[in-house]
Amino acid sequence: MAQSTAAAAPTRGHPKGLYLLFTTEMWERMSYYGMRALLVLYMVGATDKGGFGWNQSRALQVYGLYTGLVYATPVIGGFLADRYLGQRLSVTLGGILMMLGQFVLAMPGNSETLFFAGLGLLVVGNGFFKPNISTMVGGLYAPGDPRRDGAFTIFYIGINVGAFLASAVCGTLGEKFGWMYGFGSAGVGMGLGVLVFLAFSKRLLGDVGLAPKPVAHKTSAVEAPAQALTRQEWDRVIVILVLALFVVFFWAAFEQAGGLMNLYTDAKVDRNVFGFEVPTTWMQAVNPLFIMLLGPIFAEMWTGLGRKSKDPSIPAKMAMGLLLLSFGFVFMLGASKQSEAAGKAALMWVVAAYFFHTAGELCLSPVGLSMVTKLAPARFASLLMGVWFIANAVANYLAGLIGGYAEKLGEFDLFLAITVATAVAGVVLLAISPFLKRMMHGADETKPMAAEQSASEPQPKMA
Repeated sequence: MAQSTAAAAPTRGHPKGLYLLFTTEMWERMSYYGMRALLVLYMVGATDKGGFGWNQSRALQVYGLYTGLVYATPVIGGFLADRYLGQRLSVTLGGILMMLGQFVLAMPGNSETLFFAGLGLLVVGNGFFKPNISTMVGGLYAPGDPRRDGAFTIFYIGINVGAFLASAVCGTLGEKFGWMYGFGSAGVGMGLGVLVFLAFSKRLLGDVGLAPKPVAHKTSAVEAPAQALTRQEWDRVIVILVLALFVVFFWAAFEQAGGLMNLYTDAKVDRNVFGFEVPTTWMQAVNPLFIMLLGPIFAEMWTGLGRKSKDPSIPAKMAMGLLLLSFGFVFMLGASKQSEAAGKAALMWVVAAYFFHTAGELCLSPVGLSMVTKLAPARFASLLMGVWFIANAVANYLAGLIGGYAEKLGEFDLFLAITVATAVAGVVLLAISPFLKRMMHGADETKPMAAEQSASEPQPKMA
């Protein structure tokens, strides 16, 4: 993975390229989350209103399979970028494919063939896009730069600005005016992301994300062992894989937001606020709204602690994320008890759950992305980012299966099981975090910040 020439020494502020990647990711996430907010509602929707009329279990299974594949294909996209295409071309190609996928979903006719074709284009396009834009964020910073975790948190704010716009725009259009308008607006958002990226990437990204240069001589079979990993590199890769296992627990629970919690909010939550019934899809904007509010605080907190060499270890941060997520589901237990007794649960139960889920997400997800760029050997950076997303793939598929059990177990028992499982996972990860930190061999340690700004790199203010 090439490092930007502007990132030679740690400085305050952030490279302008970060804000280009922020904006591109914002539009892509508007496309993804706009479609996600509508997906299960569209599948269970009445046929006379343009939906498929599927039962809840089937809809959640398709939802889990789709979101699982979305996070599985980045392994292939990351490999192709590392070996042949480069991250920059891969992001462009992925964006175009996802734009086309949204437009296929928007085609009239309520055809299951077109529906699955559109999902297929989204899955393949995401495989090219997702691992490579995240890898480029890491490429803007030199090893040991204390700004990196803060940069990924800023980048993560871009994800959630897009998610917020998705609910406000795509969700409203799809739920109130017709599914095709929701999917179509998601396609327009993705197209805008591609245009912005193409317009500014050459000027703002330097050499970050360019295709790998061809080797000057042929590599024989005898020379192949030169690419074996060192012991330290193996240890770091093992850390990535171990943390990925715990990430499965996090996302399998968190992704109930788009499936079970979405359907639960639609059917069993009183959404009336001062006489106005809040559309179900708008509730998907609560999490990104909290990200936008809390994200800058977390970004400054991680960067500030890094300057003082007091930053918690990556595994410890991720353990905090699991514990906060578990606490958030306690509020869903309260909601389910109230809905069982009174027919409807108060909206604030769900809002409180999303608040703690968001705090947990900020401790785990952007930190995890940053971690992969720190620990992965440069020649396998995008590939290992794709492997990291495999954990999300497994988790999203499991999320659909787990959510489907609500019809058999009831919401309270299912939310209780999720609460306990994520709490146990968080405690175990916290206990083994010192051991994992030693296996990183200092890759997560930061260097002192430069006292003065680099004269060659104008720095924008932190978001």
